[in-house]
Amino acid sequence: MAEPAYTVASDSETTGEEKSSSAFPEIAIGIDIGTSQCSVAVWNGSQVELLKNTRNQKLMRSYVTFKDDIPSGGVSYQLSHEHEMLSGAVIFNMKRLIGRVDTDPVVHSSKSLPFLVQTLDIGVRPFIAALVNNVWRSTTPEEVLAIFLVELRVMAESQLKQPIRNVVLSIPVSFSRFQLTRIERACAMAGLHVLRLMPEPTAVALLYAQQQQQMIHDNMGSGSEKIALIFNMGAGYCDAAVTATAGGVSQIKALAGIATGGEDFLQNMMRHLLLNFDNLFSSRGINEIKSMGLLRVATQDAIHKLSFEESVQIDVDLGNGLRICKQVSREEFEVVNQKIFEKCESLIIQCLHDAKVEADDLTDVIVVGGCSHIPKIKNLVKSVCKRELYKGMNPLEAAVCGTALEGAVASGISDPFGNLDLLTIQATPLGIGIRANGNSFVPIIPRNTTMPARKELVFTTVNDNQTEVLIIVHEGETEKADENHLLGYFKISGIPPAPKGVPEINVCMDINASNVLRVLAGVIMPGSQQPVVPVMEVRMPTVDDGHGWCAEALHRAYGSTLDLMTVQKK
Repeated sequence: MAEPAYTVASDSETTGEEKSSSAFPEIAIGIDIGTSQCSVAVWNGSQVELLKNTRNQKLMRSYVTFKDDIPSGGVSYQLSHEHEMLSGAVIFNMKRLIGRVDTDPVVHSSKSLPFLVQTLDIGVRPFIAALVNNVWRSTTPEEVLAIFLVELRVMAESQLKQPIRNVVLSIPVSFSRFQLTRIERACAMAGLHVLRLMPEPTAVALLYAQQQQQMIHDNMGSGSEKIALIFNMGAGYCDAAVTATAGGVSQIKALAGIATGGEDFLQNMMRHLLLNFDNLFSSRGINEIKSMGLLRVATQDAIHKLSFEESVQIDVDLGNGLRICKQVSREEFEVVNQKIFEKCESLIIQCLHDAKVEADDLTDVIVVGGCSHIPKIKNLVKSVCKRELYKGMNPLEAAVCGTALEGAVASGISDPFGNLDLLTIQATPLGIGIRANGNSFVPIIPRNTTMPARKELVFTTVNDNQTEVLIIVHEGETEKADENHLLGYFKISGIPPAPKGVPEINVCMDINASNVLRVLAGVIMPGSQQPVVPVMEVRMPTVDDGHGWCAEALHRAYGSTLDLMTVQKK
């Protein structure tokens, strides 16, 4: 049977799809697009079911090959051999690149991938290309994800025998709002409407809540609150969350995440095995890309085996007289990646601290994700949390099962047995604020604030007779504004001339239940109860590609002439 032809809409087109005429609610599928693997699940009326492709696979590789006229993804296309990924025609790891600019360290680390990643280091999106018939064919992370999402949608429609329009996706905790808009754009290009974007540990927390609720039903009990730590580490990202669960309600008490994962283990080991790695592959020629891919496959295979064996033999011919033949032990792997393990430990400790929870307070400790099989990861989590690991869920399927549950709940599906009487109270994974007091980042909505949320702060002018102020909105955790994600900016004009420190600029930030951020700003003068200029209301983010340039251009054009400073609380 011939494979169906897939169509990806341009991100400038409006994708319309006829709604199902069924009297039943339109079900939303759950998708977990990992850096290296992907899966899709749906509520089948009684439980979550993972869908399989034509090769009977529930877990599919997250890649797109451009070697033919019509690009194909890992859902419909099977690599004839792992080394086919070395040709330069296969693009993967797009979850690490989407929504990032070319000054980002994560982008620079991706230059060791066996396809073309070029940077100008000026704050714009990186140039990504696949090698097709000896020609570099440019693409974008959004396009690659969209091709993959189309295949997943078609696969789901084929099995469920109905059109699929709505989707719930899992995302890393550390994703900025700009990255979320890029995920939404890729979904729109694939003809999908995003109902929810769930941080991966939040999706796992929802599955955990359902399991605990089911246990209560089975035991005919009321159940007490259970506090769990969730640690998720995949190929591209590492997340942690603390959740309090009772009666099907899961409240996220704290979230923490970093862009570190199995890909970093892999690259560290590649550089360890080949000390002059960067110099050898700097030219990015076809032969160099193939050699890089050969080393990648051999190293990846060794890391996987080290999870079950104490040592492995690596023997790979990279061509041009270069050969690596070395015995690598598990201890050596752990020493080479010691800094990554320390980051993981710090992330867990930070999450527990932010949640104001001690290790002794934890009921369960859940470890999920592609790196959950690494012995050092499991031992590290057990050591910090002083507890054995929860064994009630499949670590590779937990996130997608959580998104499928959320998809059913968000679609209005009801279950007579109460299996969908679930609620997740989410928290903001990153702080949101504005630039003030020079280049300082002043959070208005702090990290781990329960959503929906509405908070405000009062600022004032820094110059005499200042009639305009520039509101520059950032998202992140560092103290310097320009080291955080720029979300957008707008200018308030028409402030009556007055000495500095007199006008009160009230900046309010509002996040609704759908995670939509609005920023409102108004100016009040002493003796007046009403704003002296119309209140500005702006939905964020507003910046697009080249947002690194935006920040530089704003500073160059205005400097500190339109700056703000915080009004100290009396």
